[in-house]
Amino acid sequence: MQRRDALKLLFGGAVLPTLGPEAFALFRAAHPAAGYSTRTLNAHQNATVIAMTDLIIPATETPGAKGALVNEFIDLILTEWATDGERAHFLSGLDGVDKQSEELFGKQFVDVSPAQQTALLQSIEEDALAHDGVPHPVNPVLVHDTQLQGNFWMVFKRMTLHGYYTSEIGFSQELKLQIIPGQYHGCAPLSPGTGNA
Repeated sequence: MQRRDALKLLFGGAVLPTLGPEAFALFRAAHPAAGYSTRTLNAHQNATVIAMTDLIIPATETPGAKGALVNEFIDLILTEWATDGERAHFLSGLDGVDKQSEELFGKQFVDVSPAQQTALLQSIEEDALAHDGVPHPVNPVLVHDTQLQGNFWMVFKRMTLHGYYTSEIGFSQELKLQIIPGQYHGCAPLSPGTGNA
């Protein structure tokens, strides 16, 4: 399967929870290599993406979206997979977050407090659900060309979740899953009274 086909399947919606370790290994290949530098997001946009993803999946006992470098995953999707229109729509949505932040707080999103950032994203979430509350289609065959279309916030959240849970951190540390080949436990001693096979 080609990388582009893997990304189409990945963005198919509810595919993520049903993937086995083999498919996750494939999707992990969609993540940028170490030392990646953004190609679509400029420095300010990248900082905004980092701040937003970190509020969606903050660090707990495991690293969050920032630690998993979800911003790099998003940049890679925008650079290598998104159409020109999808890329422009996404970047316009990021600009819209800054505009709303400036209207409410007099500063761009990355320059306001975490509490203000959280309040703004909650407001964006409520507005998105009120106007676009239709869940994203889940059939990857039917939606293979629409994954980055629709409400900016819904697209952003999907990208964040997919980027995180297919990263090494999200897959191995958060979900506690193993990349194939996995462990083989062989013969295990039987406890008394379990009978003969």
